[in-house]
Amino acid sequence: MKRPARPSELPRRRSPIVPRAARSAERFADRSPLRILITAGPTREYIDPVRFLSNDSSGKMGFAIARCAAQRGHAVTLIAGPVVQPTPEGVQRVDVVSAADMLRAARRAWKSANVLVMAAAVADYTPADPARFKLKKSARTRVLRLTPTADVLADLSARRRVGQCVIGFALEDRAGRANAAEKLRRKGLDAIVLNRPTAIGADASRVEVLVRGAAWRRLPAGGKTELAERLLPIIEEVARAAGRGCP
Repeated sequence: MKRPARPSELPRRRSPIVPRAARSAERFADRSPLRILITAGPTREYIDPVRFLSNDSSGKMGFAIARCAAQRGHAVTLIAGPVVQPTPEGVQRVDVVSAADMLRAARRAWKSANVLVMAAAVADYTPADPARFKLKKSARTRVLRLTPTADVLADLSARRRVGQCVIGFALEDRAGRANAAEKLRRKGLDAIVLNRPTAIGADASRVEVLVRGAAWRRLPAGGKTELAERLLPIIEEVARAAGRGCP
């Protein structure tokens, strides 16, 4: 009968201390807070002191993402257009009106952020010559000359530094995936969230997410808070890919 091996004869096992420490450090890095810049709501481009052009947006989705991000321990700056939404606890809010206002505020905040989540519905055009006083109604036809507003998303994406990531939103009423994928490519985004016009002002929505280099993900329909809770892990995953998002 073969005798049991003495302790000195047993094969030596590599100490698990180093791998365990490395795994612990990796987990700690994965959980470190991000500095997230979120835009939400519409902008207004004034024709005269009382009339304006705008996009229909309640800001609910952007505010839900900001609230969820703060609850997960991230440092959140929220740049909000004209909306009636309470400021989420723990969120630094900056209120703006026009696309130009949003661009200036976002440029300042982007310098210290890791992640941009561009959920705002920025107006595409602004009056070329806004009137100083209220325009009076008359029987004659008026011609309104419009000029494009600044492309806030493209501007911030072009200014990114190594380690920053940019996530956009696309609201499409036709060819949704194709149009959103083209926007991701053209503006150099890391990911894009696609939604539909039925989401405007609603408490619930259905979205799809495209991360650059991956396949589309369709998230289950739900309330905007539920969607924000499902989007945040994807945002964190994108931000921390390849070492991004480390404070």
